[in-house]
Amino acid sequence: MQGGEMRDRYVEEYGALFADIAESGRRLNRDEVRQRRESGEQAAREGLALRALIGHHLAAVREAWPEQPLSRRTTLDLLAVVEQSVDAFSGGFERAQRLAVRQEEAQRREFIDDLLYGRSDLGRIAERAERFGLRLSHAHAVAVARGPQAYGEADPVPQQVERALIGRFGDRHILLTTKGGRIVCVAPGDQDDVLAYFAKQAYAATGGGQAAIGRPQPGPRGVVHSYEEALGALDLADRLDLDTPVLRAADLLVYPVLTRDRQAMEDLVRSVLGPLQSARGGAEPLLVTLTAFFDNGCVTTQTARHLNLSVRAVTYRLDRIHRLTGADPADPASRYTLQTAVIGARLLGWPSKDV
Repeated sequence: MQGGEMRDRYVEEYGALFADIAESGRRLNRDEVRQRRESGEQAAREGLALRALIGHHLAAVREAWPEQPLSRRTTLDLLAVVEQSVDAFSGGFERAQRLAVRQEEAQRREFIDDLLYGRSDLGRIAERAERFGLRLSHAHAVAVARGPQAYGEADPVPQQVERALIGRFGDRHILLTTKGGRIVCVAPGDQDDVLAYFAKQAYAATGGGQAAIGRPQPGPRGVVHSYEEALGALDLADRLDLDTPVLRAADLLVYPVLTRDRQAMEDLVRSVLGPLQSARGGAEPLLVTLTAFFDNGCVTTQTARHLNLSVRAVTYRLDRIHRLTGADPADPASRYTLQTAVIGARLLGWPSKDV
């Protein structure tokens, strides 16, 4: 049935009803109110526009309006019936729309869960993805942003980020959502500018949060992998105290490699850095010095500024590390072993946690 025919059907129903009421002078009864409400629900399900339907209903009222002059009381009674009918019809229409929105939200949330966790048939995920603007036959990358608090899709921060993305890029087959209190953006793998802009906007909207971008990966399973890479980058940032606003999983690949053999890493930390525990004040101050030394390009003056210490104090600590471990931080031959052990200590939480 075409849209015009469906609209005419609703108008004809109401026109006949109003003509009967205008002749009898009665009000709508309970069943008629229910029928008008159900008609509104059906019209919404059929995708008709409420504004146009109300306009046609009022046109039907004009056609069925009694030709003889009416008293003010009768006119007001008829207008009350019109109001009663339009209210019931609109109420049913809006109820059906709210239900459709809730169903759409539930389906979208189910799709997002399946997409990010790979919990459903991949072929079915790819089919459903088209409905939500993604073409999973191409590679996609995922960015994840976090802030000082957890976010849901209805919160102002994700909505602000989404408006910025739409305003900048329009429809580029981008999916923006929230998961686990974080803001998630899925974009085509060849559109790194989208994810970079997302990270910038998320940083501003969260008041200085942090974002991580996974590598582009092909197919539905690739979205899961890229999402996990982004989450892994944020986890590494916590363990390594990285405060970089935007982390890229591609730049952090060495860390998963280092932690793949945990036993070997624990042995390295114990054998290389274990002697630092005999220092006055324990290993922590010397480990902090080593971390800052490597993070500042092994430049003593920059390390001193970073730690708010004198150059002499930093030099003393580095000499102390050399004497205790037998490895000279300034010697390229020893530096790699020391730096790898320092990274391992940060990943393992040593010396706060025994290894």
